[in-house]
Amino acid sequence: MTGALKKPSLGLRSFRTKFIIVVGGAVLFDLLVSGGLALWNVQRLSRDATTQVGEGLERASQDYIRSSTDSTVAQVGLLLDQVHSDVKALAGVLQAQIDRPTRNDEVGAAMVKADPDAVTVIFNNTGGWAQNGPGSESVVSVWGYLLDKDHHPLPQVQADIETSAVLDLVAPNLLRNGASKLQMYYIGPKERPIFRTAPYTDQAQTFDKLYPGHNEANFWDFFFPGIYESWQQWAQNPASRPVPENITQTAPYTDAITGKLIVSFFHPLWTADHRDVAGIAGTDITLDQLAEIVEHVKVAESGFGFLAMSNGNVVAINRTGEKVIGLRAASDATNQGVTGVDRSLRNSSQKAIASLPLDTDGVIQHISLNENGEDVPYLVVTKQLRPSNLWVNGPVQREVMSLGIIVPEREIYASLIAAREQIARATNRILLYQILAVLVSLLIVAAAVFAASKRITSGISALAAAAKRIEAKDYSVRVAITSKDEVAQAGIAFNRMAEQISFHTENLENLVEERTKEIEEAKEEISVLNTQLKSENLRLGAELDVARHIQMMVLPRATELGAVEHLEIAAYMRPADEVGGDYYDVLQNGRTLKIGIGDVTGHGLESGVLMLMVQSVARALLEAGETDPSKFLAHLNRAIFKNIERTRTNKHLSLSFLDYDGERLTISGQHEDLIVIRQTGEVERIDTGDLGLPVGLESDISPFVDTREISFAKGDLIVLHTDGVTEAENTRGELFGIDRLCQSARRLHGQTAEEVKDGIIEGLMAYIGTQKIHDDITLVVMRHR
Repeated sequence: MTGALKKPSLGLRSFRTKFIIVVGGAVLFDLLVSGGLALWNVQRLSRDATTQVGEGLERASQDYIRSSTDSTVAQVGLLLDQVHSDVKALAGVLQAQIDRPTRNDEVGAAMVKADPDAVTVIFNNTGGWAQNGPGSESVVSVWGYLLDKDHHPLPQVQADIETSAVLDLVAPNLLRNGASKLQMYYIGPKERPIFRTAPYTDQAQTFDKLYPGHNEANFWDFFFPGIYESWQQWAQNPASRPVPENITQTAPYTDAITGKLIVSFFHPLWTADHRDVAGIAGTDITLDQLAEIVEHVKVAESGFGFLAMSNGNVVAINRTGEKVIGLRAASDATNQGVTGVDRSLRNSSQKAIASLPLDTDGVIQHISLNENGEDVPYLVVTKQLRPSNLWVNGPVQREVMSLGIIVPEREIYASLIAAREQIARATNRILLYQILAVLVSLLIVAAAVFAASKRITSGISALAAAAKRIEAKDYSVRVAITSKDEVAQAGIAFNRMAEQISFHTENLENLVEERTKEIEEAKEEISVLNTQLKSENLRLGAELDVARHIQMMVLPRATELGAVEHLEIAAYMRPADEVGGDYYDVLQNGRTLKIGIGDVTGHGLESGVLMLMVQSVARALLEAGETDPSKFLAHLNRAIFKNIERTRTNKHLSLSFLDYDGERLTISGQHEDLIVIRQTGEVERIDTGDLGLPVGLESDISPFVDTREISFAKGDLIVLHTDGVTEAENTRGELFGIDRLCQSARRLHGQTAEEVKDGIIEGLMAYIGTQKIHDDITLVVMRHR
């Protein structure tokens, strides 16, 4: 390849011309085909990416809306549950007084001595009613038709004034603790509707201003027509309740005392024979408390929430949301009864809102709202709350409120729209660059092929021959090209490649060994890290197991349960968390057998610790020889109350004890109903509401502790339980209930205590199904052999 080279000819038959035609045509064809395929692939990838990103972001956005809705519903439900619990506690105390007339009179007499201001009313000439003066924990108003000709309360009315003063002992503590409440009160029966409210306010004076004529009409008929008759029907037939609970909620109305929009929660009280209404225990919360939860809903930039009743009346919504969905508020202008606010979705100026269904639980709805003459797409999701008994105007009815969230599609899908726009811009940019690259490549290739064709052929043969020798595994071959063009560079590159192939071939085993060693070292480090992670997980799990194990250790063992003469005892407890707040125990000291069952408020570690305190104190009192049931419970309460004060926990518990000496069975303390299945199959429910107060709520509960003897003959069966059994829900949100528990126990009557326990638990778990268990479950079955 030395010496002068003859200038190549460009004739049609020349090698150079053929080279240019063949190589140039092939390269041109390849560029066109590859460029076209690249453009097609870019467009297809852009379309697929847009679709996948869009679907993913849309699912994520919708899940985000549903999650916000579920979270807000949970907050509203928690507030209502706390209010219900406080009303039930107050009602339990008042009902206990009504069911024990003698003790009721004694408490009334004690209140007369302790706080005369609470039971002494003064006639108001202007209003025509009587009311106690400031200085008491509560205000009691007595309407004109409840006074005699000398303006003094009628005898029975005065008795109600004195006995209702027990509210001063309970309501202030309930107002300070639990859910925030505006006021708590007692209202008497229809024939004597005195009104006692804590804290003290100018109650009757405010009624005169807001509700003229109220003093001449019966309180219940004037303010809440129809509600009292519904309660009377419940007393005769509990199954007639729209929702199987006693608490009745009102629609929002203007409070006579504060002037605020409020929601009232009434718990009817029954006469001693439980055949008629004896008044109510109640509390109020401001609409602001519900509205605060809903109005603070923030979804995207301008998304908002609303809380509506089943008839479409909006209970809570912020100002912006009210304007967006076109609500029109119309106040009730009548002078009789409480004054509500009608702010219904059905009266909305937006057609999509006026026809919006509220029973599409968790379904994303697409609607259009008119804004400044343009239709703007929105997303709406609604979630129903638990059913409740509601009074609006007339008989009490079933009500299911719904919480909704509304958010503009352009905001919730903002990231989707932005992603699509960015993908489109990137696609267009890539297409443009691809077209320019193809054009530039065509020009470069054409020039390169034409320029290189003159010299490139001289070195091709040498490269081809050397390549064949490489193929034959002769790595010592080298190419000598004296030209200084691209072919020469290819020759140099070829020589370097041959050298590298030779070197790596000779050193391949060493390289493999080094890489294998590095991989082994990396695997060893990963193994050490996995071992450390496993140890940490085991440590955390062990700590929780220890806490649970300690709690389970103090429960009575099967040998203890089987050692009781003439009795079969079987028990079951399942905490909702790792550590539960339910309590049961079987304690025996000589011939004295004491069986306890209780339920600490809430569950988890704090509730579990309080449960252990109760067990320890109960054991110590029994070992100390305290056999009087009333004193036993009072001493235990005092010890637990002091421990609760020291630990600064907001906990208390319902607690009942059964004392059995081989002949008599005595129950004391307030807890869930005790169920007795007689040998004949007859079912009895023993109400413990009048046998005490929640333990840990007050330092001294001895005035409220009482006992009751129960006959317990051979073949009789007793079932003790916590509310985790009766309030367990199935997948439809329906409670297991006390009636279903009684039916299960009666069906299993005649079997051993262990078989009855297993049968009830098996039926309960089948009823719950896949629904999450929210509370501790405890069941104790006792059978007389």
